[in-house]
Amino acid sequence: MTARAEQRVSHRRKVTKRRAVIAGATALGITGAAIVTTTLLSSAGAAASWPTAKGKQAVSSTIKVSGTYDGGYKQFYGSGALGGDSQEEGQDPVFQLADGAVLKNVIIGTPAADGVHCLGSCTLQNVWWNDVGEDAATFKGKSSSAVYTVYGGGAKNGSDKVLQFNGAGKLVVSKFQVAGSGKLVRSCGNCSTQYKRTIIINDVDVTAPMNSIVGINANYGDTAALRKVRIHGDSGKKIKTCVRFQGNSSGDEPKELGTGPDGTSCRFSSSDLTYQ
Repeated sequence: MTARAEQRVSHRRKVTKRRAVIAGATALGITGAAIVTTTLLSSAGAAASWPTAKGKQAVSSTIKVSGTYDGGYKQFYGSGALGGDSQEEGQDPVFQLADGAVLKNVIIGTPAADGVHCLGSCTLQNVWWNDVGEDAATFKGKSSSAVYTVYGGGAKNGSDKVLQFNGAGKLVVSKFQVAGSGKLVRSCGNCSTQYKRTIIINDVDVTAPMNSIVGINANYGDTAALRKVRIHGDSGKKIKTCVRFQGNSSGDEPKELGTGPDGTSCRFSSSDLTYQ
């Protein structure tokens, strides 16, 4: 991983009815039987329990995926060279997805190493992290047209970032749940190569304690849109929503510029958030 100083220093460690689910899934190009497995939040909006693993598999070297990989809700965990669960930079992932690959119905257990790497556009559908290692998923595509889709699933116990956006393009996170972590999404604050990044967070559950929902680099033209975000266990509203940074490519710790909606970089209003 290349998001260095800020990540090591600053931040350590419900859904609608079926018809709406189908509409949302169709918008993301997910159809048919695949929709059934995404309905893991109750209609009242409360986060559902994590799925039960159907078997376990130790992974000693990165599983490389092209096309579609359906894990059948098996739990995968690192062993040997992938046996780390620390915040140490540069760890290898459990799964590495080629451009256009799909990873679905997977539980990543402990140790989780560096989770999932997407080398280009990818879809993570119903991927669950029991205990985030360095990061849950890292998006590394270099094309401005790359689209990374996270649909369903969830992550907990991430001492820093959950979804790390190092590359170019657009990241769409829908029907996801995160708990007890640092940030849900972070646009890399100090990668050696920087890009303009677009982030859309829609219909997700965030459970305290958390530091923030999303962090972006205003100076590189990043934008983050938040819609239908349900925040649990944070009656004092301590979780930062959208944090704007002055990013850099020198490896220095980024400077925080502000937080909350500004109509330009952080695009949402108070009605897009509910506290439960």
